Amino acid sequence: MDLKRLKRTIVHRGRVFTTIVDDVEYPSGRKSIREIAQHPGGAVAIAMFPDKRTILIKQHRYPLDRFIWELPAGKLEPNEEPLACAQRELGEETGYRANTWRRLTTVYPSPGFCDELLHLYLATDLEVIPEGRKLEEGELTMTVEIFPFETVLSMIEREEIPDAKTICAVFFAERLLRRGEL
Repeated sequence: MDLKRLKRTIVHRGRVFTTIVDDVEYPSGRKSIREIAQHPGGAVAIAMFPDKRTILIKQHRYPLDRFIWELPAGKLEPNEEPLACAQRELGEETGYRANTWRRLTTVYPSPGFCDELLHLYLATDLEVIPEGRKLEEGELTMTVEIFPFETVLSMIEREEIPDAKTICAVFFAERLLRRGEL
């Protein structure tokens, strides 16, 4: 569909995203608006031990007003490469680093209103970081737990993990396991 943008208004520039309202015109001549959350993107790490245990974090998500289980992830800093972001977030949030990284895929988690692109990585050959986790103030209630991979799959099936980026990465890793690539 070819929409013609007539006007763009930046409503808010925030720390996490920018809110944009575009006045558009359809090929029919009818006018409408499109609201966009512009986001720098982020990276996600599914960290797996040789025995197929996986690291999850339990984090309070303010918009949901609840704690949810998810994989370590974070927002790209300006000019940061996605792999560097995944490596940084894994270390900061879990206290582990990985010596082997594999790019899995990229996903748009909410393309109906947001341009956020997430880069998903598999992290293996894990080791504890001697200096430990480096949490930001908003992450101080975050907990880390290591689960058998089959338990994580069951948690998704029971809707105990509702986080889209986590579900995508876990299912991609499951595919690799089934093919014997992990």
